[in-house]
Amino acid sequence: MNNAETILRALDKHLTARVELTLYGRAALQLGFSKPPSEYAQSMDVDGVFWMGQAESLMRIGNFWEAVEITNRELAPQGLYISHFFEESQLILTAQWRQQRMPINGSWQNLCLMRLSDQDLFLTKLMRYDPLDLGDAQFILERSGMTRQDVRALLEKARIPDIPEIRKQFSLCSKTFL
Repeated sequence: MNNAETILRALDKHLTARVELTLYGRAALQLGFSKPPSEYAQSMDVDGVFWMGQAESLMRIGNFWEAVEITNRELAPQGLYISHFFEESQLILTAQWRQQRMPINGSWQNLCLMRLSDQDLFLTKLMRYDPLDLGDAQFILERSGMTRQDVRALLEKARIPDIPEIRKQFSLCSKTFL
């Protein structure tokens, strides 16, 4: 079992109600693609994106936030955790990100797992001008079959948070793929 599965199985075990969770980052790459590079299985965390209002909804329904805390305590000795949750407005995504998600199949009892589409995963990897993220973006491009014209069109319709550092990093990363 890879680290993402270990983390998500622990979370699933502690949940008392059904939760829809959208993954991005290396957990999404590990669980959402066939035959991913082995280093993706070693990622120590799971990242999730919430649509606007989902985080608040999860406080009212079930025990999601408590289950996250329990999972993190349980997995701390292994250095594994789940804590990076961002609302859609904090990430570079397309306006249609929620409708374009892909299911992640598994034997989950309470988790309904999705991952961002190839296009949206690619965009999230352009938030940091970092060799690992750029390598992940290249992996996504190769697996998706997106062309340079597809990338150009995608970059033009990307919703970029109004945060100067993210805009700067996005500009640097974009040049790499154009």
